[in-house]
Amino acid sequence: MADIGGINFEDVGARLRAHRIGRGISPEELAQRIGISRAALYRAEKGEIIKIETLASISRELRVSLPTLLGVGVEYISNALAFFERMRQVEEQADQIIGLFSPISYLVTTQYYDEILQDVFLESLHTDQQADANRLLKILSKRKQEFARRRPLLASVISSIDIESFLRDGLEGRHGLPFAVRAARRRAAVDEVRHIIGLLRAPDIGIQLGVSPEPFPSTSFQITRAGDQSTLTVSPFRLGHNPNISVGVGFITSAPEAVELHDSIARVLWEGSLRGQAAADHLENLIAQAKEQESNHPHD
Repeated sequence: MADIGGINFEDVGARLRAHRIGRGISPEELAQRIGISRAALYRAEKGEIIKIETLASISRELRVSLPTLLGVGVEYISNALAFFERMRQVEEQADQIIGLFSPISYLVTTQYYDEILQDVFLESLHTDQQADANRLLKILSKRKQEFARRRPLLASVISSIDIESFLRDGLEGRHGLPFAVRAARRRAAVDEVRHIIGLLRAPDIGIQLGVSPEPFPSTSFQITRAGDQSTLTVSPFRLGHNPNISVGVGFITSAPEAVELHDSIARVLWEGSLRGQAAADHLENLIAQAKEQESNHPHD
């Protein structure tokens, strides 16, 4: 692994690849644009050292700053494809993951959730964006597969308030869907929450879940630890109900202050959260309340 002056070129290559994917540019096209061979670009994405002038040309073509590619300071990402690919790359090295994602961490969702998410994305996007949605689903699926294979420790805090909304609204990509579709999506939400209840009552090794009654931050975030390295990812993008995979600026950083501040938020929410049987019972009550509300207002 090449590491010169504190810059890890394997990480540089991973960022390069993520931003290329985010821009929808093939390796052949990018190599042609900057005047290098496909093999040279492949080596760059594998982390082999390349000239700074070449890296600068790549950054211009990908419309990302050179400091971001080098991992100097904060890495800003305005594209959901690039963001979730970078998240996948960071998770690939993780020993521990601490997550606050709404309404639940994607990593502990079922396979059926992925199937519905495809419909939800297509409902929410214009026709010319649907190819990006399919590429994003592949990245997300790979994240989940790698998590299941590697099994890093996961501590995830779930918002009780967000779960209430999730159960009430289900998984919808837009308003105005037919009643039968909305009813099916609410049932799908119930199934996902029941899956979480199962994990709370009979936890998988290495997975810790808490249900917090406190309000969550407006943006989701995740802290990954790999050895003595901690990385913070802050996401403006939203999966599930009324998804947002089009607009926003996420960021990734290992700056100690940013990691520590977000870690303190996670600790406070974790310490105040329900866990185990108490959390499972609470979610069962939320399901019962959602079903009662639906029976009282069957066509809402």
